[in-house]
Amino acid sequence: MARDFYEILGVSRTATQEEIKKAYRKLARKWHPDINPGNVEAEQTFKEISQAYECLGNPEKRKLYDEFGEEGLQSGFDAGKAREYKSWQQAYKQQAGAGRAGPEFGRYQSYEDIFGDIFDLGGGGKAFKGRGPRRGRDIEHPMEVDLISALKGFETELSMQKMTACALCKGSGMDPGSKLTTCPACGGSGRINVAEGPMRFTKPCPQCGGHGQIGRPCPQCGGTGQAMGEERIRVVIPEGVKEGSKVRVAGKGEPGMDGGPPGDLFLIVHIKPHPLLRREDDNLYMDLPVTVTEAIKGGTVTVPTPKGAVKVKVPPRSQSGQTLKLRGKGAKNPKTKAYGDLMLKLVVKVPKTDDEQALKAAEALSSFYQEDIREGIRF
Repeated sequence: MARDFYEILGVSRTATQEEIKKAYRKLARKWHPDINPGNVEAEQTFKEISQAYECLGNPEKRKLYDEFGEEGLQSGFDAGKAREYKSWQQAYKQQAGAGRAGPEFGRYQSYEDIFGDIFDLGGGGKAFKGRGPRRGRDIEHPMEVDLISALKGFETELSMQKMTACALCKGSGMDPGSKLTTCPACGGSGRINVAEGPMRFTKPCPQCGGHGQIGRPCPQCGGTGQAMGEERIRVVIPEGVKEGSKVRVAGKGEPGMDGGPPGDLFLIVHIKPHPLLRREDDNLYMDLPVTVTEAIKGGTVTVPTPKGAVKVKVPPRSQSGQTLKLRGKGAKNPKTKAYGDLMLKLVVKVPKTDDEQALKAAEALSSFYQEDIREGIRF
């Protein structure tokens, strides 16, 4: 029986997203294969932790998991149709308990039609005649980048521990050297009955997995068709990604089953704070120190930006806290391709000195104040 994701991360079902993230990071540091080289138990534990966080770390997936369990995370799952089936199931049980015939399937002809629609397999019950190729699950993986790299965009190579197709059986789960025989449990049909009576329900044969044929399990993967491995993945982070952005890497998720295509890898971008810059929407904000002379007389100063240094004119009689706007020097919006602005907040800096000449100059300067600069400060 699959373990509960909340139990794996050691959190309660009412845990906040921050508590879930904190628990995942703590466990990942402990069980990461790089820290436990050659430890099979650590590899398996790290896989379980990653799968649990992939679900619970995503509010939408977590909601589906809370309602439907792991079935709700399968590719193509339709929550609305699943709820429709649950409603039908409850009505059937109520009427059956009262001695009446069960309700009609409505637009469905059978139990298989319902589930074929829930999982968007196409063709109603026809999809259940054999399991067939199945697409691999998508993977979400957090990626921390610095703000400047996120603003510029970059290419990098990641080394990831992830499930890959077994090298020996190529993902089939069968020993390549074994001979396939007709499954004795289902007689080669790939399905077995689970209920008798006015409505006959069937499900994929658990012994052959719906294939109708069986052979010796692969000795390398134990019949799962998958094995934990390390893969180096080249990724391109586009210019202007922001906190929480998803970067899709096609075909780098978990391997497909029975010849199905692999899922996709989604990198969840987390931006590290920068000591000078901060981003709000597509605008960038930065403090710009200026001298007393530059603030009074005005002048031209050199300012670094993510795109390179630029010359900025400081207007005469500028005040500390005044903001200058550099149009188009902010962050790029990956969707609109437009650039935000760079907002420079002037900060007047006075010399850190006890020099007598500087103090006399400051006293002389104070005579030019025409009003009490703290007059408007009152509660």
